[in-house]
Amino acid sequence: MKHDVTPDIQKSEDEWKAQLGPERYHILREAGTEAPFSGSLLQIQDDGTYVCGACGQPLFRSNEKFESHCGWPSFTHPEERENVRLLDDSTLGMHRIEVRCKRCDSHLGHVFDDGPGPEGTRYCINSHSLDFRPSRQA
Repeated sequence: MKHDVTPDIQKSEDEWKAQLGPERYHILREAGTEAPFSGSLLQIQDDGTYVCGACGQPLFRSNEKFESHCGWPSFTHPEERENVRLLDDSTLGMHRIEVRCKRCDSHLGHVFDDGPGPEGTRYCINSHSLDFRPSRQA
């Protein structure tokens, strides 16, 4: 998917394919979606940081994660708002807001206005678009 931005990390599609493998490539680079309730990060309750599965950019903290019963990991807000880009998405005959990693322009998921907390947002993110880094124990 092409946008009018130049991400900090640029690779050829062949380089992305080699790095990510077929499933992750489809989600991160072709804006695919994993099946609901199938993602490996859905049930993780540990303390840590969720980072971009393509470039390692910190995106969400575990204390921002909540159970939304939608089938994908959900977060109230990004760790740092400037680490993500929000884009209008009119695919599939509906209007949504797509969430992308600002550093590498990879697709993460979508944000909706039905979440808890003061902002009322639910960042619905594919497990395959993230890696989890547990917090270090002292």
